[in-house]
Amino acid sequence: MLYLVATPIGNLNDITLRALEVLRQVDLIASEDTRKTGILLKHFDIQKPQISFHEHNEQRVGAHIEELLKQGQSVAIVSDAGTPGISDPGFTLVRRAIQAQIEFTMIPGPTAFVMALVLSGLPVHSFTFRGFPPRKTVARHKFFLVDKEAPHTLIFYESPYRLESFLRDALDVFGDRTAAIANDLTKMFEKVERGTLSSLLSSVEKTKLKGEFVVLIAGQQRDTQTYTLPEDDDE
Repeated sequence: MLYLVATPIGNLNDITLRALEVLRQVDLIASEDTRKTGILLKHFDIQKPQISFHEHNEQRVGAHIEELLKQGQSVAIVSDAGTPGISDPGFTLVRRAIQAQIEFTMIPGPTAFVMALVLSGLPVHSFTFRGFPPRKTVARHKFFLVDKEAPHTLIFYESPYRLESFLRDALDVFGDRTAAIANDLTKMFEKVERGTLSSLLSSVEKTKLKGEFVVLIAGQQRDTQTYTLPEDDDE
């Protein structure tokens, strides 16, 4: 049986009872970072063997995990933090399990972008999660342009090393929209900053950044006053 286990994004007390139960009972834990998972396991007094499973070895180790599962072993997949498969390894293994008809399930739990969305104050009824954008300016502009006319709240992940250039490019493409940035969620110094893209850029330029960020940008506002509803059909 394959388990995709969500783990805390910061505060270790956010782990679920079911996640702890699964981590204690599986034969093996496949971790994006065995050192970080080791801290989690030690905190909850769980002693299980680990193997490294990350974006650079996902195909090779994924094939090995598939063989273990076919042999009847149980494996838990965990990422550094949050839900496996959401901008983290896990998706390809799910595809493998489906194709090989291997039973699998997910142990739900924390996901950074959901918490950031709720705290942002931006519309939550409709949103688009876009993950990490390209690193280069031209590619990032093209990436943003896909959603320029979208009415949904846009959600991105970004590193502290590229956040400033991200905000500058977002301002160029989207204009000075309402936005929010969040980091250290669930931790002691949790922070959500709200404003316009220009004000957030100005703040970031003056701040020493660390940790990954969630960036949320308001969707395109449409002029609904000029729109006329069609008449009802006779049918």
